[in-house]
Amino acid sequence: MDCLFCKILNKEVPSNILYEDDLVLVFLDINQSNVGHTLVIPKKHIVDIKEVDDYTLTHMMKVAINISEKIMSKLKASGMTYSINYKDAQEIKHLHLHICPYYNNKPQKLSAAEIYQILK
Repeated sequence: MDCLFCKILNKEVPSNILYEDDLVLVFLDINQSNVGHTLVIPKKHIVDIKEVDDYTLTHMMKVAINISEKIMSKLKASGMTYSINYKDAQEIKHLHLHICPYYNNKPQKLSAAEIYQILK
């Protein structure tokens, strides 16, 4: 399979992993749209939101909320946006939940590796 996220799951591609359990992997997006932009992906290859079971989707959201607390605390974010793209809006065809911090005062741009050092 030529799925980038599956390669990240299999540790074939390096990533800044913030959390992992039996169902999901959470890592910093390499192309930060905002400081702390994070992705939650299921470990099972699921193409999109129409294919995911309720338990996995609920678990992804619970994990996202828990990770968001750490992101907000350590990066001083004032809010959070959660989103899942679908069809043509989905760049990588492996279900992923975006966690995008919101800041009242835009922070200095940092790389994913720099953000990882703050969050770990």
